[in-house]
Amino acid sequence: MVKMIVANWKANPQSQKEAEVLFNGVLKGIKNIKNAKIIICPPFPFLDVAKKFKSKKIILGAQDVSENTSGPYTGEVPPEMLTSLGVKYVIAGHSSRRAGGETDQVVNAKILNLLKFKLIPIICIGENNRDHEGAYLSFVENQIKNCLMGVTKAQMKNIILTYEPVWAISSNKTREATKEEFMEMKIFIKKVISDIYDSKIAHSIPILYGGSVSPINAKSFVEEGKADGLLVGRDSLNAKKFVDILKSLN
Repeated sequence: MVKMIVANWKANPQSQKEAEVLFNGVLKGIKNIKNAKIIICPPFPFLDVAKKFKSKKIILGAQDVSENTSGPYTGEVPPEMLTSLGVKYVIAGHSSRRAGGETDQVVNAKILNLLKFKLIPIICIGENNRDHEGAYLSFVENQIKNCLMGVTKAQMKNIILTYEPVWAISSNKTREATKEEFMEMKIFIKKVISDIYDSKIAHSIPILYGGSVSPINAKSFVEEGKADGLLVGRDSLNAKKFVDILKSLN
């Protein structure tokens, strides 16, 4: 089964030249990769890097989008602009955006805006801390319900969810997440989706894992944890490590 592997470069690298080197390094390393849908999400200034290499093996994604359409919104990047650059997927609600104050309601507005312009949202959900009483389950359930408010059954076929436990992300990691923890959350997320929509939609929606993904743990999250794909942060900035993640799933 083809797995979706998303590279989130975040605010890296520092120059267009470095972005080209990184993109080309990945491109050279994936010639024999067959079982992965590879999506690279550079920062906005480097979105046109993909055009230079014209690869059919890499799909272009973006890290964020405005909740507004084009108009008098200084500094905003609306979905129409992303579409014109060949972007197909867009990360919505990443934990670093939420840490900066982005609410579920803002994420929801962005998701609806993306769907309006036929872009596919990769929606990040996940708790900041995992308590022993299980309150994190209610937290994630509320995130899902809030973010999907107004999304129709028909639109759900274009939704991707990523479970991203904030406590396992490299920038503020307290410990590694386990494949068992992901599997538990995947089952729980599908139950929430089933309650909102129906079991058919819950069964079909892809659920990725994101949180300090590396060449060491990627295979276990996919094969044993049953992740439908991975959101890779830090190790997507090293072409060899990112390709090694892909090879481990091949």
